[in-house]
Amino acid sequence: MKYENMSLTGSQFKDVDLSASRFDDINLRGAAFVNVALAGSSFKDANFSNASIEDSNLEGMRIDGTLVSELVLAYRQRKGADR
Repeated sequence: MKYENMSLTGSQFKDVDLSASRFDDINLRGAAFVNVALAGSSFKDANFSNASIEDSNLEGMRIDGTLVSELVLAYRQRKGADR
């Protein structure tokens, strides 16, 4: 299916397979993602300002080539050393 120039504001998707889908020029402000598989996904030119990721598996996740798990570990170690 192909959707263009549509408003799906307030839509709810449950038990939906969107694997191998492409999203371009999409507004997801205020959206919530629960129990979502993003393994192997990529984001380019995305705005993550004020976004939150909690209770999630970050293994292998990279931001601009840097492993997020290493960043989080270094942050936690430094935060612990600052106490």
